[in-house]
Amino acid sequence: MSSHTSATLRHIAQSVEAGMPAATSVFFGGGTPSLLPGEQLCSIVAAIPVADGAEITVECNPDTVSDELFAAYRQAGVNRISFGVQSMVDKVLLTLGRSHNRANAELGVAMAKRHDLTFNLDLIYGAAGESMAQWRSTLEQVLALEPAHVSAYALTVEAGTPLADDSSRHPDDDDQADKYLLTTELFGAAGLHNYEISNWARPGFECRHNWLYWMQGEYEGFGCAAHSHRHQRRWWNVRTPERYVALSESGESTEAASDEIPAAERRIEGLQLALRTRLGVPIDSLSVGDREELRELIEERPGGHVGLTPAGRMLANEVAIRLR
Repeated sequence: MSSHTSATLRHIAQSVEAGMPAATSVFFGGGTPSLLPGEQLCSIVAAIPVADGAEITVECNPDTVSDELFAAYRQAGVNRISFGVQSMVDKVLLTLGRSHNRANAELGVAMAKRHDLTFNLDLIYGAAGESMAQWRSTLEQVLALEPAHVSAYALTVEAGTPLADDSSRHPDDDDQADKYLLTTELFGAAGLHNYEISNWARPGFECRHNWLYWMQGEYEGFGCAAHSHRHQRRWWNVRTPERYVALSESGESTEAASDEIPAAERRIEGLQLALRTRLGVPIDSLSVGDREELRELIEERPGGHVGLTPAGRMLANEVAIRLR
């Protein structure tokens, strides 16, 4: 067993002993958890107390899965897989630096279906040189796989990355807007409803774990750099695996820092998060003047709420800064 897995198990045991409640969802993310030997990931699942019917998800690269791995996951209680597909066009995948190809993605989905695992597909649009026809091809091929859930994110430039250093590869805002609108059109026609700006699902298959974040729920993170939120306090673990393991082995806290959330800040944050979802925000969260000025970006929702139109979802920050 790896030292990081051992450290994670110690951390979980400490939290359980301290009274950690049963989890309604568990999410293995932060890289490629499917690279971890199946028996080790399953040992972590077994260590976490979960509520009946809990959603247990593992992020996977299509290159790193097998029938044997999925069989082990299913036996341990994993019931959802999140595939980092990004594109179904091999040329675009090369541009994004991905190791898998379209055929790998299709094989991975077939395996998930064989093992009765719900699957999410994560996509990225706006890579350098990606044409509208290529993006349409990705969307159509994804829909042909009949996913219960799809996430589609605009490619963003992060400081300190090779992409940031090469302006010729930076995404174009207008191109990304056109691709987002096409995504909304095709997914909607296929019965996938937009329940958060970048997420679409068939009814009943929304990601419960993500809803927990968007609704400011409580969660506890294990492993290096994992974040937690309980009792209106956020904290996060040390960033590097080596440091996380060393602190765990010495019996010291793995917490790197924390942040108390003032009530006023928490209220506004809650509105900003809700605005991104199908729920929207109470209509009086925006002044009459702002509602008039933003009329192309917002629409009425049930229960005296307003939410974002498709155009508004692309300009969510313009609305969010007006919330009161």
